[in-house]
Amino acid sequence: MKKLIAMAVVGIMTLGLVACGSNTGTTETSPSTTAATEAGAGDTQAATTEAASSESASADGSEAPAGDISGNIVITGSTSVEKILNDMKDEFEAQNPDVTIEYTGSGSSAGITDTKSGTNNIGAASREIKDEEKEDALKTEVFAYDGIAIIVNPANEAVKDITEEQLADIYSGKITNWKDVGGNDEDIFVVSREESSGTRSAFEELIKLEDAGGLSGNASVSEGNGPVQAAVAGNENAIGYVSFSFIDDTVKSLTVAGVEPTAELAKSGEYPLSRPFLFCYYDDKVTDAGKAFLEFAISEEGQAAVDNHGGIRVD
Repeated sequence: MKKLIAMAVVGIMTLGLVACGSNTGTTETSPSTTAATEAGAGDTQAATTEAASSESASADGSEAPAGDISGNIVITGSTSVEKILNDMKDEFEAQNPDVTIEYTGSGSSAGITDTKSGTNNIGAASREIKDEEKEDALKTEVFAYDGIAIIVNPANEAVKDITEEQLADIYSGKITNWKDVGGNDEDIFVVSREESSGTRSAFEELIKLEDAGGLSGNASVSEGNGPVQAAVAGNENAIGYVSFSFIDDTVKSLTVAGVEPTAELAKSGEYPLSRPFLFCYYDDKVTDAGKAFLEFAISEEGQAAVDNHGGIRVD
């Protein structure tokens, strides 16, 4: 009997020890588990701190947004580029309210001289830079080409080509009959542009009309490419000059010294009545705002101004 009681006591004690061991396992955390938990909490805190830091930098504006430019840009030079340049200026200033562009039409040579003397940030020219004007540090950027087509009435079948010298003689009044340039025995009806026209200025410069005595007093003056085109289309003996974009089947374009009036040949310089419109500048004087404007001038938006005024795009 005593033996049975002793065995029962041992069994009860054994069950108590097992229960105690089980409770201890559920309340104590192993060292590896504690370390993992603490590491996770650290990562979370670091990520939260980094995000807050980034948000704070953005909120206080410590880093300016890309493309945020300001300043004043001084441009002087060619008057022939005035309409294109003013359109570019207006659009660029609208997109960048903190930028002001001051443009003064003073002539190509003056614009280049101003750049070299530091009077401007950017010079504008409607011709190539001459050898005596070139410097290693002086940069150029062509932003358009100017091409002028010579047009006659489609009924004037005999005349297909003309030279710059013949054009100077016709527009100065030295040649007055089509027979003197291979045409019919008919008086030439000369159509020119108004004095303020950039196309007229370019045309007269390219054919050296001043050397031939200047524009004849008998020339008819039309204001705009469209009216010149209409005048030539309506008179079988007329001659005029227009931007390339005004060549259509109502008029006939002549080759000049054997070269067709095409955009490609104007860009290459092969077509005689063409020239580049370009900017000149020094990298250390152009300013960040000026560099942004130079990029804008050859962008799609900048080239839209070239289209609007009958120029030839660079692309």
